[in-house]
Order: sequence, then C-alpha cells, then structure tokens
Amino acid sequence: MSDFQKEVADRIAAVPANKQLCETAAAFMSASTVPKYSYNFSWQGRPIIQYPQDMIAMQELVWSIKPDLIIETGIAHGGSLIFSASLLAQLDLCDAIETGEMLDPKKSRRKVLGIDIDIRAHNREAIEAHPMASRIQMIQGSSIAPEIIDQVKAVAQKYSRVLIYLDSNHTHDHVLAELEAYASLTSKGSYCVVFDTVVEDLPKEMFPDRPWGPGDNPKTAVWEYLKTHPEFEIDKSIQNKLLLTVAPDGYLKRV
Repeated sequence: MSDFQKEVADRIAAVPANKQLCETAAAFMSASTVPKYSYNFSWQGRPIIQYPQDMIAMQELVWSIKPDLIIETGIAHGGSLIFSASLLAQLDLCDAIETGEMLDPKKSRRKVLGIDIDIRAHNREAIEAHPMASRIQMIQGSSIAPEIIDQVKAVAQKYSRVLIYLDSNHTHDHVLAELEAYASLTSKGSYCVVFDTVVEDLPKEMFPDRPWGPGDNPKTAVWEYLKTHPEFEIDKSIQNKLLLTVAPDGYLKRV
C-alpha cells in the first residue's frame, strides 16, 4: 500500500469517531430527503435519482471489480442503467487500449440487466434511443416473481463477474426476497449493493405515502439476510468514506 493509500485508509477509519462530522452528515441526509435532493441529478441526459456520493462509490466498485454483468432491480427513468453501461463502455475502451485490439463501440461482451415491474413507455423509448443502449437489456415484471428470477439467472450464467444493485420496492419482505433470489449471483470479491437502507435511520413521518419506514425497509432486510449468509459482510469503509449515502449497511461484499 502506498503512503497516500494508507493516509486515505486511516482517515476513513477515523470517521466514526468524529462525532461532529457524522452528525452533520446525518443532519444533511435528513434535511435533504423530503426536498428530493437525489432527484436533481442526471447521467448523460437521463435522471438517475441517486446521491452523487453513491455514484462515485459505484464507479469505484466497477473499476475495481471490472464486472461483465451488472444486474439492477428498479429502472425508473433509466439513469442508473445508462450510468452502469457507460462505465462498462469505459472498461471496454481500456481493454482495447491495453491489448491494441480494434473496438466496435456498438458491441460488448459486458451487459447491464435491468428489471422493473413497470417500464413506462417513454422511459423505455429514451433508454433504447441512448448511445449506451447496446449494452442494456431490460426485463419487465416483478423482480421477485419466479419466472423473472429464472430469466435473470439464465442471463447471469453466461457471465463470470457479476455486480448487483437492488433498488426497487423498499419493503423488508420485498428486499429480503430479492436478496434470497439474486445475492447468490454475486461473484466472490464483488458486491450486492442494497439501496435506501437509510430509511431505517429517518423519521417515520418522512414516508407517509409509502409502505416502508423504520422497522420495515431495506436495512432490516439486510440484517435479516446476513444472519444466515456469512459469505457476505457489510463493507463499512464505503459508508464511512461517503458520509452521505442512501445505503448505510447496504454495501455487501461477497468474501
């Protein structure tokens, strides 16, 4: 490890003890949720509905893991699919630079697979018209329906390095079912990232029109899943580094 990398690791390890910094970050997360701060950003023209800090973490994971398949539950406007596809395109470009092989930008052995119960027509049209579309496959249906799970597993068996993002229905039961269905597809050393675990840490009144809230959310599902799945561990260093993240306890590394 270089001196700089050690300095970074030491700073990150010291974050939990910095009460003022942690409290300030938590206050911002709470204050920014109702105004829909995460809705303010886009990636290559498509709304992504993520905090920029989590986007940086996702980029770091993709670069370090170099997946050939990213599975995402929850599509919405498609920004996250486009983001993932663009990162895979960069990996393709780097491969071509290193090997000296010609690159066909419309062809890739890497893929992003998105699943959503309702892919609205205007979103599908915009995603399919995007330059990154050739790297994207979409499946419409409930992510926990047996026939959808079978389709996803059929795709996944063709790939060796798999990264997973779970970001659809945020109830405990739904997320736990997604974990049971898809987490095992995560490659060793890769991650299954469970978004919106922050719901557990926010006041109940912030979710008056949602079926989830404190006690019933992605974080409680993660805690339940980990009781019987020691092959995964929470990578606390990521949330300590980010401070602002919708996925505290949600960056699950397969060890």
